[in-house]
Amino acid sequence: MATALGQMPIIDVDSHFTEPPDLWTSRAPAKLRDRVPRIEPDARGNPRWRVDGQHDFGPPGFCVIRNDGSKESGHFSLRRFEDMTAAATEPKARLAVMDREGIAAQVVYPNVLGFAGAEIMQIRDDELRNFCVSGYNDGVAELQAASGGRILPQAMLPFWDAELSLRELVRCHEELGLGGFTMSDSPQKWGAPCLHEPDWDSLWGEAAERGLPCNFHIGSGGYGGGHWQGVEGGRKVAILSVTLYIENARCIANLIFSGLLDKHPRVNFVSVESGIGWLPFLLEACEYQCQENFEPGRGLALTPREYFQRQIYASFWFERENVARCIEILGADNVMFETDFPHPTCLYPNPRETLEASIGDLDEATQRKLLYETASRVYRLDIAKLVPNS
Repeated sequence: MATALGQMPIIDVDSHFTEPPDLWTSRAPAKLRDRVPRIEPDARGNPRWRVDGQHDFGPPGFCVIRNDGSKESGHFSLRRFEDMTAAATEPKARLAVMDREGIAAQVVYPNVLGFAGAEIMQIRDDELRNFCVSGYNDGVAELQAASGGRILPQAMLPFWDAELSLRELVRCHEELGLGGFTMSDSPQKWGAPCLHEPDWDSLWGEAAERGLPCNFHIGSGGYGGGHWQGVEGGRKVAILSVTLYIENARCIANLIFSGLLDKHPRVNFVSVESGIGWLPFLLEACEYQCQENFEPGRGLALTPREYFQRQIYASFWFERENVARCIEILGADNVMFETDFPHPTCLYPNPRETLEASIGDLDEATQRKLLYETASRVYRLDIAKLVPNS
C-alpha cells in the first residue's frame, strides 16, 4: 500500500492475550496451587480451563489464528494450544506479527476470567478469587516487560471490593508498571456500589493522578444472553457479539448522567471493542433526553457531547460505511483503532486494507490521530520511542 496511510504506524488499542497453561499454577502459593485456574481435559480430551475442581471457564482462548498463520473459519476458536499461533501467548512471536503489520504497540485484555473479570464471580472463596486477579496481573506484567513495553496489558481489578481495587490499582502501577485498567461497568450485580457512588472516589482520584485510563471492554458486566432459545452455533455467537457492542451504550449513558464525570473530570474512559457507528445516535439521544426530562436548573454542567469529547474514547475496526462521518461528529481526538487480534472478529491479516476502505480519504492529520496520536496520549506512551519518525 503506497499511500501515506499504508506507511503510518498503528497503536492497536484492543487485542487479547491467550493465557498460557501455567500462568496461575506457576505463581500460586502452595495452599492454592491445586485450586487456581489450570488446564484439564474434558470428556473428549479437549483442554478446558478449570478452577477449584468445579468451575469450567471454557477453552484455552478465543484464538482463530492457526499455528501456520492462517485464519480459522467458522463460528468459534481453536481448541488446543498446539493448533494456535504462538503469537497468541508468546511475546516474541506476537512482536513478529506486529512488525509484519506495522503495529507499534498493542493494548491487550484477558480471556479466561472475562474481559474485566466478571467470570471470576463464579468463585466464592475470597482468597482464591483475589489471587486469580493478582496472579494474572503479575503474569501480564512479565509479558509487558518481555515485549520491551510494546505489549500493554491492562490491569484487572477485584471490582467486587472498592478498597481492594484501589490497592491493586496502586500496586499494578507502582510495582508492575501497568499503564491502565479494565473495569466492570456493573459491580452492583455482585453487591458492590455503583461506580458513581462515593465508595469509588478514591480509585477515580488515584486514576486521575496517575493518568491511568479506565477501559470498559464489551462484556465487562458479564456476557449475558440476548439470543432467542434454540438459536445456536455461529448465529448465537453473532447475536451475542452484536448485542455486546450496543451494551456499552448503557455504560456511556450512565457515565454521562450519573455525575461521575463532573466529580472526576481528569479520568479518561475508553469503550473497547464496541465500534463507533452507534455513538452519534447515542449522544443525540442523550441531548434530546436532557431537553425532555431535566428540570430547569437541575441539568448537566456540560452537554453529553461535551462530556464525551472531554474524557470518553472509543475504537473501531471492521466498520467501513459512514466511518468518516462518525469521526466528524465524534471528533478525531476521541476515536482510536483496534484489530481484536487473535479473536474471531479480528482484522487479520492485513488490517490496512480495511483502514484504506474506511478512512483512506481522510486527511493525513486525522489519520495520524486515529492510528496512533490519540492512543499515545490516552495510554501515556512515549510516541518518540514507539514511532521514531513521528
